[in-house]
Amino acid sequence: MKRALLLIFCLLALNICIQAADNDGKWICAANCNHSENMWQIFRKKIVLDRKPDKALARIAADSKYWLWINGRLAVFEGSLKRGPAPGDHYCDIVDIANYLKKGENSIAVLTWFFGKGGFSHHNSGKGGLYFDAQIDEETIKSDDSWKAAVYTAYKSTEAPHPNFRLPESNIRFDAREKIEGWQTNKFEDSFMQKAAIIANSGDAPFGKAVERPIPQWKDYGMKKYAATRKSPDGDTLFCRLPYNCHVTPYLKVKAEAGKTIHITTDNYRGGSDINVRAEYITCDGTQEYESYGWMNGHEIYYILPEGVEIIDVKYRETGYNTEFSGSFLCDDPFLNELWKRSARTLYVTMRDTYMDCPDRERAQWWGDEVNELGETFYALSPSAHKLASKGIRELIKWQREDGVIFSPMPATTWNKELPLQMLASVGWYGFYTHYFYSGDSSFVAEIYDGLHRYLHEVWQTDGDGIPFVRHGDWSWGDWGSNIDLHVLTCCWYYLALKAEREFAQMLGKSEDAALCTRMMERMEASFDRRFWNGAAYRNPAYTRATDDRAQAMAVVSGLARKEKYPVITKLLGEEYHASPYMEKYVLEALCIMGEEKCAIDRMKKRYKNMLAYDYTTLFEGWGIGNDGFGGGTINHAWSGGPLTILSQKICGIAPTSPAFRTFRVAPRMGNLNEAAASLETIYGKIEVSLKRKGGNIKLKLKVPEGTSAEVVMRDGSIKKVAAGTHKIAL
Repeated sequence: MKRALLLIFCLLALNICIQAADNDGKWICAANCNHSENMWQIFRKKIVLDRKPDKALARIAADSKYWLWINGRLAVFEGSLKRGPAPGDHYCDIVDIANYLKKGENSIAVLTWFFGKGGFSHHNSGKGGLYFDAQIDEETIKSDDSWKAAVYTAYKSTEAPHPNFRLPESNIRFDAREKIEGWQTNKFEDSFMQKAAIIANSGDAPFGKAVERPIPQWKDYGMKKYAATRKSPDGDTLFCRLPYNCHVTPYLKVKAEAGKTIHITTDNYRGGSDINVRAEYITCDGTQEYESYGWMNGHEIYYILPEGVEIIDVKYRETGYNTEFSGSFLCDDPFLNELWKRSARTLYVTMRDTYMDCPDRERAQWWGDEVNELGETFYALSPSAHKLASKGIRELIKWQREDGVIFSPMPATTWNKELPLQMLASVGWYGFYTHYFYSGDSSFVAEIYDGLHRYLHEVWQTDGDGIPFVRHGDWSWGDWGSNIDLHVLTCCWYYLALKAEREFAQMLGKSEDAALCTRMMERMEASFDRRFWNGAAYRNPAYTRATDDRAQAMAVVSGLARKEKYPVITKLLGEEYHASPYMEKYVLEALCIMGEEKCAIDRMKKRYKNMLAYDYTTLFEGWGIGNDGFGGGTINHAWSGGPLTILSQKICGIAPTSPAFRTFRVAPRMGNLNEAAASLETIYGKIEVSLKRKGGNIKLKLKVPEGTSAEVVMRDGSIKKVAAGTHKIAL
């Protein structure tokens, strides 16, 4: 009897599972689809509704990108994220399409772009497919073989040169002679399209588990006129100036006979000394318009025109991460104002599916870069930007290798190599912990903790003094440039990683782990000077080159350097200039920690003088470009934006004392400035600080958001507590 009941129960459960699977959409493609690289497809579905719905949530995914029209209206511009919340899985958008629907017949039209290859930011499934599932009142609309589909042959690949191996995107060629006019509209006759083919059920390979998109849909700034246009002397190239470096999809309207090829690229086509993306448009006969959907970036768009093509209009659509430039900094030094502004612009242009090192050569989530970028975000952008780091944190641990090693960039198809010091920075105080403490998002902590603990205590090992052994990993990289004292840097980064783990362990009630971290940190504190201080600098005894400014700075910011060393270290940081812009942030922070804000400002201006002399709106990977750059010399590397954080956090002195700035401290140290002001947006509202020095007096105006409180550090070191509201205080 029991066996019979168990059998009945199992059959019922199986039936429920089958019904659930039937109610889910399927992964579909065109019947003649060969899943080749750079393949585009179109899909159509007609539905009839008894009324216009109030809400209609659709779950939509594609490998790799999609554009959605409902009744001929564009509902989603470039949907779907690059694949890889975890190996084998994909992201799924949740879109409310109710406002695009109507009573009666409706058409759903989707264009998909299958990259068909992996890279440093995308994990290729090997299949170009679409998934769609919407609940509209009592009706479920799902992708299956009732949909129509076709390979869109107007989209083609170009000849060489192709984008470098790091990019999953291909160049896009569109041949307007094969354009399918009006295919997105209600009245389109789609009888030539075949029934869609089913590739897989929801959750099955090769697409895997669906993870809800954790960041907003892109912000679409709309179609805009270029800031300026000019023609080459022979008239064959139109140079179109953008107002700043941004992500754009270029548009053209021309009159031509059929078969003319227009080439579209940017001044960043070889940004970073490697080939990036470009586009081609082959004309049909007559007046025509086209927007190339593969985003590119730069300061200028180039339209290279063959003879016989008449340009009627050119425009661009800017898209980007959906956030606002809600933070600000302004002082009486124009150089610092421009440096903060360029730092913010560079930060924004390196945000999209992930934080990127650069938006041209790689578009890759290098986590050393992301550590600097996420810190800048809190002072420059609105809280919607916080979600991008939370996404990256989860990805970093989900992609952890079987041997416990973590690596970046990821998601990836062609890379799994560890840069040990970048990984320590990532899981540590300036990476995972800063994101938690500044954003207030603790949702990821329990998910990532075991992977973090395994990495720090199984992969990393310490010697008899508690000092970590140097691990060279797959790429022994401490920074660009020379004179890198790797052993001192390793010790400092490892100490900061333990410091972060201890906080997380205490949050999760893992008291034994917290105690372990404390013991290990105390051993390092006791042996650090004995191992590395030689009376004149922190140096590994086996290190023979020039004294490393990075090592001195990291000893300070980690807290391992005692205060009596500060005068010597300050002098060294005025003499040694080896750090790249990536590590320069920590040098500047060390000077501020030591109370040397004037030195920090002077060094900042000296180091960034050459960079700001160029007519760009973004900052570089190295101190110069070309032969003066590092790693290929990109002109848009947000790891260079450390001064943004320093100016807002240290000079104007705004820093949280509890998660998400629920309580915060204002401890301004103006250096040699007479006026400075900064603001930042928190989840509680905007914090605003304004400082004016006159003679020996400094006046502070402070706005404290509702639901928060602040501590103001006075010039004598005393603390003044203030509640929500606007306050005027003589420091």
